[in-house]
Amino acid sequence: MSGRAAAPREGRPVRSVTVAAVLFLLLLLGVAGARSWRDLDRARDRQADLELEIAETEERIETLERRIQRLRRDPLLLERLAREELNLVREGEVVFMLPASEAPLEP
Repeated sequence: MSGRAAAPREGRPVRSVTVAAVLFLLLLLGVAGARSWRDLDRARDRQADLELEIAETEERIETLERRIQRLRRDPLLLERLAREELNLVREGEVVFMLPASEAPLEP
């Protein structure tokens, strides 16, 4: 009878080690899953940011394309911008350079 009593006790340490190993593996899977979930969440946030940036860039491109078309169709606009932004003048025009205005003199 002593053989029967010893057998269940020998199986308990093996069962305890097995349960501990399974619990440890589950813990590792849980940690890895949590990290993967966090990484996926960050990637989704980054994707949303990039999609917003793409939309803003596409809108800017459309605005610039409309401006290009206006400049191609409207020679007066092109001339005005050339005069104002590039300080260009037509051939034969006389340019008067005035000093920068200071505070008005008191009478």
